[in-house]
Amino acid sequence: MPGTCVIGLQWGDEAKGKIVDLLTENHDLVVRYQGGANAGHTVVTGGQTYKLSLIPSGILNPKVRNVITGGVVLNPPSILGEIDGLLARDVRVDRNMVISDRAHVIFPWHLEEDRLTEARAVSCGEAIGTTQRGIGPCYRDKVGRVNAFRLGDLFRPGFAERVRKVAVEKNSFLQTIAPAGDAPKLDAEKIIADYSGYGERLKPFVGDTTALLLDAVDADKRMLFEGAQGALLDVDHGTYPYVTSSNSSGLGIASGSGVPGSFYKRIIGVVKAYGTRVGGGPFPTEQDNDIGQHLRDLGNEYGTVTRRPRRCGWFDAVAARYTARLSGVTTLAVMLLDVLSELKEIQVCTAYEINGKRVETFPSHVDDLRDAKPVYTTFAGWQQDISNLTRWDDLPANAKAYIAGLGKILGRPVEIASVGPDRAQTMFAPGANWAPPTFVKS
Repeated sequence: MPGTCVIGLQWGDEAKGKIVDLLTENHDLVVRYQGGANAGHTVVTGGQTYKLSLIPSGILNPKVRNVITGGVVLNPPSILGEIDGLLARDVRVDRNMVISDRAHVIFPWHLEEDRLTEARAVSCGEAIGTTQRGIGPCYRDKVGRVNAFRLGDLFRPGFAERVRKVAVEKNSFLQTIAPAGDAPKLDAEKIIADYSGYGERLKPFVGDTTALLLDAVDADKRMLFEGAQGALLDVDHGTYPYVTSSNSSGLGIASGSGVPGSFYKRIIGVVKAYGTRVGGGPFPTEQDNDIGQHLRDLGNEYGTVTRRPRRCGWFDAVAARYTARLSGVTTLAVMLLDVLSELKEIQVCTAYEINGKRVETFPSHVDDLRDAKPVYTTFAGWQQDISNLTRWDDLPANAKAYIAGLGKILGRPVEIASVGPDRAQTMFAPGANWAPPTFVKS
C-alpha cells in the first residue's frame, strides 16, 4: 500500500497539521520524521483547538498509531508537556504513540548555546531567527557524534558519567561564546537527576521505530508521513543559512523515517494562498505595508509555538514551483484561501528580476534572492465570504480561477482547498477520488 506524504512548500506554517488530521482516518500510522519542538501544527475539530509541536497530528484518532522517528530531536520537558496536556483532555497518547530510541535529545547546554549564538548574530547584523529551542545545536552534536545523546542512551549504564564529561566540555565552550558575566554554569548532577526522571516517564513510549515502520511496509500498512517546517527551510536546499537544521523538504522523509522512497507515491504539497515567513532571510514578495498587515490580521499570522508575528506577502510561485519539484509533489493543497476574500486584486509572483535579467528559476544563493524583484501576475479577487462553503463547485468563479492559476503555474493539480481552520472548512476538487469520504465530519 503506497504511503502518503504531507510537505509544506513555503517557509513553514502552511497548515499541514490540518491536512494530516483530515487524512489520518484513511491510514494506519502517522509518522513524524524530522525537526523538533520548533514546529507548530494546529488542528481544530469539534470546536476545540489542539496545538502540537512534536506529537504527530494523527494523535486525535485513537485507531491510528503515531510514530516519532529517529530523524526528530526531542526536548524531554517539551514532549512530556504535550503528553500531559493531551491526557488532560482525554486524548489517550499512552495507547497509540511510539518514540524512536534513535531520536536525539536536547539538553540544557543546547538551549544555552542557541540563546548565546543567536544573541551574537543579532549584534552582528541580521539573525537567522531561531526559536532558541536548542534544535540547531542538538543536530550539530548529532553529526559531530562525540557529545550526542540518543533517547535510548538515557536508559543505558554509564549515562551519568557521560553527562558529567560532556558538561565539563560544554561549560568550557559556553564560557568562550558568552559575553562577560553571562555564561551559565551547568550543574551536571541536576541534569542527570532531571533527565533520568524524564527517561523513566518516556520509557513506556520508546521503541525501535525503524524496525516498526519497515515491518509496516512489509505488512502493507497505510502510512501517512507528516513534514515539519517548510521545504524552503531545508538545510541543504533551502534559503541557506536562513534555514532549519534538518531536511524539511520531501528529501528528508527516507533519511528521517528509515522508509525507502519507493514506498510513498502520493506527495501532497501544502501552500498558503499567500506567503509568510518568520525570522530573518530574504522574502521577495513581502508586503511591509497595509496589505501585509491585512493578511496578518485576517490570517492570525502569529507563530503557533512562539507567537511571533509572521512576515506576510503575496504568493511566490517561483519558490513554490522549485520546492514542488524538489519534493516530488504529485498534488497540491491551497490553505487559508478565505484570507484573500476582501481583496479586489491578488498578486502572484511568477518570475524574478535579478540584476536587470528576468529569471524564472529559484536562485541557489541567498544574496541573489535578496536582490530579486518580483514580477507579478494579477488575479481578480472575489470579495465575498467563502468560509461557510463546503463544496468546491460553490466557490466563486474568481476563487476557482485563482486556484487553477496556481496549479497551472506550479505544474501540479490543486485537489484540496481550505477556507477556515475547522475540518469541515475543507473541500476536495471533483475527481479527487482519493479524498476521505467523511472528511467534513468534526
